[in-house]
Parts: sequence; C-alpha cells; structure tokens
Amino acid sequence: MFLIVTYDVNEKRVNKVRKILKKYFIWVQNSVFEGEITFGKLEKCKRELLSVIEKDEDSIYFYEIEFKNACNKKILGQEKNYDSIIL
Repeated sequence: MFLIVTYDVNEKRVNKVRKILKKYFIWVQNSVFEGEITFGKLEKCKRELLSVIEKDEDSIYFYEIEFKNACNKKILGQEKNYDSIIL
C-alpha cells in the first residue's frame, strides 16, 4: 500500500517521530513522509510511534492511497530531498 504520513507533534518529540518515520518512508517535506509499506511494517511503525507520542497532545495522520498510479503528484517550486540532509 502507498501512504502519505503527516504529523504535528510537540517540539520535544519531533526528532524521535521523524527518526521512526524515516525507517519506513521517504521524507518529502517538513512533517510529511510518503512511500510503499506492507501492512505488517505499518503496524510496527505505529507501535513505535505510540511509544513516543503523547496521544492528548500530538497527532499523526496516515493517508492511504489504494492505487498509487491514481495519485498524481505535482510540485510547484523546488522538490525537496530531505533524505540527503544529515541530522
């Protein structure tokens, strides 16, 4: 399955959340990841995220796109490549 993941978490937890998501997805923009993932890996990712976030403060959205080819991404301006940035 193909997912787009966005998050809004407390500044204290941003780096932990980003580090987890980078293991499973491609970082495409601040607070946005995307990529193909299996159901099992998605469940593992969610468990890791739940161990880091505060449910009453933070939010992470998973947008599942059933048919990746049905989704057409267009970019205005510069395409970001955050995977090449060293943290």
